[in-house]
Amino acid sequence: MTTTIQENLKELQRKVTVMSDMVIVAVDHSITALVEKDIEKAKNVRKDDTRINAIRWEIEERCIALIATQQPVASDLRELVSMLYIITELERIGDYASGISKLTMKIGQDEHVKPLIDIPRMKDHALNMIKGSTKAYINRDEEMARKIHSDDDNIDNLYKQINRELISYMIEKPATITQCTYLVWIAHNIERMGDRVTNICERIIYLASGERADDLK
Repeated sequence: MTTTIQENLKELQRKVTVMSDMVIVAVDHSITALVEKDIEKAKNVRKDDTRINAIRWEIEERCIALIATQQPVASDLRELVSMLYIITELERIGDYASGISKLTMKIGQDEHVKPLIDIPRMKDHALNMIKGSTKAYINRDEEMARKIHSDDDNIDNLYKQINRELISYMIEKPATITQCTYLVWIAHNIERMGDRVTNICERIIYLASGERADDLK
């Protein structure tokens, strides 16, 4: 029996959800490793990033093959192109988690300059956005995508607060500059995760409505 393009698209959508789940685990574990100073967990996040990259390339190759061989109609072609865009954003989020783990390894077993409260809060917001955007993608839920897009403000506000606090620490206690710099970079990585999810949401809105949504505020 010949596999239809719709069957192929459904299977590829399933793989996107698998990739999203892998990214969610990577983000969660990267911050857990930071908070708990768990260097082995940080190393595992970096190792597992190759698996995220591999599934990204698998999905991309299958999308390209379908475009080349199945002559998809406009709506299916839009789906395939959007899928290529979404998996690229997810892969970059995985890279940010790997980058956080690298910085955690640099901090090592040193005592944190301050209790880590807002960075885990940023992570929770990012995870909720990733999970929600995946659900919105599968369900073509434009309203949910718009809501998740606006949730990025929570991450941005926490990032600004963390920056202010860490800069104050560096001014008052120059010996903390190195670790504070690492923590600023970690917070920046999470902030960029939120930006990547907003890009995904804009693509979902395009899929659902056919209209570009790259000027959302």
